[in-house]
Amino acid sequence: MVQWERLTQQLGQILGAEFKLGRIPVTEWNEAAEEGKSGKSRYIGSRVHFFLMKESGQVQTIAVEKSVLTPSEKQLVELTVEAYRVQEKRGAATAHSEDERKSQLIRSWISQQLEQGITDAELPESLASTFALYAQKIPLLVYGDYSDQRKAVFQDLKKLLESFFDCEIVLIPLLDKEWLILGPESLLQEGGEGEEETAEDTLASLGLALHEMLATEWMGECHIAVDYPLLPSKSLLGSVVKLREAMTLGRTYHVSDNIHMPWKLQLEKLLHPIGDEARQLFLERVLKRVDLFKDTETVTTLEQFIALDCSVSETAKKLFIHRNTLLYRLDKFKQETGLDVRTFHHALLVHMALLLYKVTKRT
Repeated sequence: MVQWERLTQQLGQILGAEFKLGRIPVTEWNEAAEEGKSGKSRYIGSRVHFFLMKESGQVQTIAVEKSVLTPSEKQLVELTVEAYRVQEKRGAATAHSEDERKSQLIRSWISQQLEQGITDAELPESLASTFALYAQKIPLLVYGDYSDQRKAVFQDLKKLLESFFDCEIVLIPLLDKEWLILGPESLLQEGGEGEEETAEDTLASLGLALHEMLATEWMGECHIAVDYPLLPSKSLLGSVVKLREAMTLGRTYHVSDNIHMPWKLQLEKLLHPIGDEARQLFLERVLKRVDLFKDTETVTTLEQFIALDCSVSETAKKLFIHRNTLLYRLDKFKQETGLDVRTFHHALLVHMALLLYKVTKRT
């Protein structure tokens, strides 16, 4: 990383003028008059500013009184600053390459453990120390739904993620389309605006925001699994297993969702090992008429009613229908199946039947 302070001092010593580091809003920089075709400097007030980098809506510059520089000296400063900027980019690329190399080491260790059937083991000290994984981190697993012909680049994704989170993150490529992100626990405090917002709410919001950003700025559609903060040096392997399970369950039972959280998939985890024959038998015994689930309106009504804690008023609002229309649909379902979803026991049975039917109809 170039030490801009040192460059500022060197320029001052060489040219006998006082150079200073400064920051200018991007809008002011863009509006300022350009000198020459390079666009590497701007006259703003009595000073000439030389471009260093853009950061957080501002342009970092080295500035000097324009009256002390001749045109040739100004051109010399532009060339010198540009040479340092190129050096900085090369240094950053080397750092990124080193990050990727270290990430690949952790990836290889995770793969080796899972191939041996080991799902709970601490990171070796030699690996944990590569990224100082001794503090709590928020784990997020990203699976890209992009074409096999497209290839995500480690450096590009890491840069994008650090810009989004506005902090350093650890990025570990697990599979061709699967990436593990470890963000600082401080993101929980930054995400919670309301006093009543729980950690689960904040993590869900973080996942949703990340999905929206990646869907537009990265490779397109993707799925994200997020869990509670963990200590990577102790629990990284177990977290990968847990997040992958949440990803599988979420994509199996909630195909329209993109954010998958383990604490919301407990019932799905319990039902998932049930075989095809047992699933079909359960549906026939509980519903009597499995064909009712082929009706989109019926399924949507039941799912929303159960998701909203069997609240008639809230469900009617969510579906944009009259309360009486909702009651008519629920009564009709009761007449055809004998199940009244306004009672806890029957609502639970229908909830389980809906989950199992989603898997059955695809097998």
